Amino acid sequence: MLLASCGNSGEVSRAEYAGEDISGVARIVRDKQSKAASLSIEVPGKWTLYAGPSVETIDFSRPLLEGDGAGTFPLAVSDSVRSYFQLITEKGKAILAERHLPMTGGYNFRDLGGFKTTDGRYVKWGKIIRSDDLYHLTEADLTYLASLPLISVVDFRAEAEVSQAPDKLPATTTGHYPYSITPGNLTASMDLSSLSSNKGDSVMMEINIMLVSDTASIKRYTDYFTLLQNEKDIPLLFHCSAGKDRTGMAAALTLFALGVDEETIMKDYLSSNVYLGDKYREYIAKYPALRSLFEVKSEYIQAGIEWVKKEYGTVENYLGKVLHVDTEKLKVMYLY
Repeated sequence: MLLASCGNSGEVSRAEYAGEDISGVARIVRDKQSKAASLSIEVPGKWTLYAGPSVETIDFSRPLLEGDGAGTFPLAVSDSVRSYFQLITEKGKAILAERHLPMTGGYNFRDLGGFKTTDGRYVKWGKIIRSDDLYHLTEADLTYLASLPLISVVDFRAEAEVSQAPDKLPATTTGHYPYSITPGNLTASMDLSSLSSNKGDSVMMEINIMLVSDTASIKRYTDYFTLLQNEKDIPLLFHCSAGKDRTGMAAALTLFALGVDEETIMKDYLSSNVYLGDKYREYIAKYPALRSLFEVKSEYIQAGIEWVKKEYGTVENYLGKVLHVDTEKLKVMYLY
């Protein structure tokens, strides 16, 4: 059952997470082309959904929708501006937005918001975005990103990658940072014609170790975290070409810093395979031996994480001692 409501519950005044964790059984989905939004919900019982242009300005005077039971329901919200939602069920409350941003000209655009931390808090939506390259973004895509509003863009690509596909930026961007990390692009100097699948896996594990051990990479990740700790530079988007290796490690380190558990971090890392499927399908079909270069496997990033643990005991120690991250400050800034 689905009811379009015009009533005032009088019971809610601000967005929050409360009660049982329902964040894993309810999600907002946006169509890549039309940007039309829908709610996918799997919880039984009655529920109410409110919406607004930001978490702080969700309109609680008028529910967007009320329903009873599971299903997928279209939402009457703008297709050019991002919306945020408060879902209230009989079991719990959750703040929602789409994790996968609907970029017609992009594939791996994802919000780091909504992840639950080990101490029971949640990462804020709309503050930290990860993605693949921005070269093919459409005007509609750029308008959508401007509605965040996106302030800073960090580009981890090598200079050659940048020159071939320069970033397209939304009008709200005031900082564009070319923080080139070359270990993630080591394959450019390899003889790919002789690369076997097993060798490809080894190369990717080696790259991930270099991402956390190479002096130049460390400098760039330190620069990234410096931006992340300045309110004036947020919302921030960071990316490379595919958004899976250099960006994947940056995302993992960010979620570690915020207190997200390793299993959840790994699941997020592996989801690049879902979002990049269309981008590299033709390459993989033509060069099946190079599949390792166009996908992610748990052992890739795990190689880097295990190196960090071996050298520094914990990822948290590495973040503080090597990347100079104030994790407590980040938690204040980015957790509900």
